[in-house]
Amino acid sequence: MLKLAILGFLYDRPLHGYELRRHLAALTGHVRPISDGTLYPAIKRLEADGLLVRETEPGSAAAPRHTLHLTGAGRAALLDRLREPEPLDVSDENRWFTLLAFLRHLADPAAQAAVLRRRLAFLAEPASFFYEGDRPIGAEEFDDPFRRGLLLVARATTEAELAWLHATLADLEDGPR
Repeated sequence: MLKLAILGFLYDRPLHGYELRRHLAALTGHVRPISDGTLYPAIKRLEADGLLVRETEPGSAAAPRHTLHLTGAGRAALLDRLREPEPLDVSDENRWFTLLAFLRHLADPAAQAAVLRRRLAFLAEPASFFYEGDRPIGAEEFDDPFRRGLLLVARATTEAELAWLHATLADLEDGPR
């Protein structure tokens, strides 16, 4: 998820490490705060893999600033990841939102639609947070108001996402309405 987010934000424009961290925190920080001990080693790995380069610029104070730029290989890696997301990128809500934040970078509406159809197929499978054997337990089966609430909120979120997916797929496949 972190690699995808870093590549996605740098696809938009070069950023200083601090700016990148702010963007990451806005996208995923409420779920998984990104520490310097996680971010900077990830940046170094992407740099070592040739996916981004660091350019030094004079800073406003005495210290120079490092601006991160995506390379051609980094752009290609992002587009490949968007075109063929990992299964967890489609099934895990936080990873899905990260993927969705950058899906616009795929220029081909058919490729975008293919990714959305994968999410649609995932959401079509019966699921719950709670099971009796292999049977998902629905909200109406709980006396516990907290578990019932969890399932009702999840159902409403899924219904809203399904409506958005169907409308967006129609736009992508048939052209804007």
